[in-house]
Amino acid sequence: MSNKEDFLTAKEEQEIVDAIQRAELNTSGEIRVHIEKSANSDPTNRALEVFHHLKMDNTKLQNAVLIYVAVADKSFVIYGDEGINKVVEPDFWDCTKDIMQAHFKKGHFKQGLIDGVLRSGDRLQKYFPYKTDDINELPNDISKG
Repeated sequence: MSNKEDFLTAKEEQEIVDAIQRAELNTSGEIRVHIEKSANSDPTNRALEVFHHLKMDNTKLQNAVLIYVAVADKSFVIYGDEGINKVVEPDFWDCTKDIMQAHFKKGHFKQGLIDGVLRSGDRLQKYFPYKTDDINELPNDISKG
């Protein structure tokens, strides 16, 4: 699929948003998904740009995660904020990335994103558990570029 409009149906997008909401029930971390046609540059650099554009670097604990997908480039990046990277092991995102990549290779994009979101929430729970006074600092919708 080379067109971000054809990447996911509206129903599939809603299932991913539901997964974000479920994942955030167990962690104070914030998870977002961003989809665009092409990074037009290095995907990691573009993910960082999107991260800042979406103001994901403004969370209280600096514990936001962006799952960035460039459809035509067939690339994705999991980008965690500074607060996460200070406390987790260097290969923290590898298992999440591997799960997503296995689904993507089979063309199961929705399931790859859902599993990536849920796995991110599970992993963040250890370092950033949910507390009763937590507030949802970022929207749970899928952003598009």
